Amino acid sequence: MNKLIVLILIAFVGLGISCSNAKQKDGSSLVVVKTDFGDIKLKLYDDTPEHKQNFLKLIDEGYYDDLLFHRVMKNFMIQGGDPDSKNAAPGQRLGSGNPGYTVPAEILPQHFHKKGALAAARRGGPSNPEKRSSGSQFYLVQGEVFTPGKLDTMEMMMNSRAKNEFLQEKFAEAKPKLDEFRKNNDQDGFNIFVAELRTKADSAWTEQPQFSFTDEQREAYTTIGGYPSLDGEYTVFGEVVEGLDVLDKIAAVETDQYDRPKADIKMEVERTK
Repeated sequence: MNKLIVLILIAFVGLGISCSNAKQKDGSSLVVVKTDFGDIKLKLYDDTPEHKQNFLKLIDEGYYDDLLFHRVMKNFMIQGGDPDSKNAAPGQRLGSGNPGYTVPAEILPQHFHKKGALAAARRGGPSNPEKRSSGSQFYLVQGEVFTPGKLDTMEMMMNSRAKNEFLQEKFAEAKPKLDEFRKNNDQDGFNIFVAELRTKADSAWTEQPQFSFTDEQREAYTTIGGYPSLDGEYTVFGEVVEGLDVLDKIAAVETDQYDRPKADIKMEVERTK
């Protein structure tokens, strides 16, 4: 009988440890951004591990404490994480600071720019073809509510942009042949080749998958809102679970010509207890 009681106690202790570890694991995915406007609680996604681990590492180091939300754009987003913003002079232009490294992109279709999305800022343009994220700068999406018709128009625009990029790639691949026609001053051959190339490229494009918003995206963008044109371009690695009202308050502050709030908005970021 005594042995049975001991075994039962061991089982309960083990269960308690297991539950405790589970809570700790869940808790490690929740962080809070503290500001004078209130607190914003964030959930970090497990399927963007590079960004999650990096964000938690910086939080544990106290990296974000006393940094500013240095870029605020109403109906768009609020951005912070520039180390140069700590003790920055009034009016100083900010946004180029970083910890000296970038994070590999983890752009997933199930994570998009709905209101409250937590995403990593990055350098744009051809200098960053892999869309690697800033090592520290992040933004929280406010955005706006879209009508179904506006989303339809945006789909067409995004597909048009993708088609242009596709055609540019095809012409870039054919550059040696085009240069040969130019070198030989063969204008007729050049024109015929370009026409054939465009026909083939247009045909190849029709076989490519076309972009369309999912039902989940349409539901979010037509109810709570967001900023859909950023989808597929930046890594979304978390979302606001409490404090959307605080996000709205910060997004409404007065800013200067560089979109920096005229009155500093400092942050402290920590894991939830």
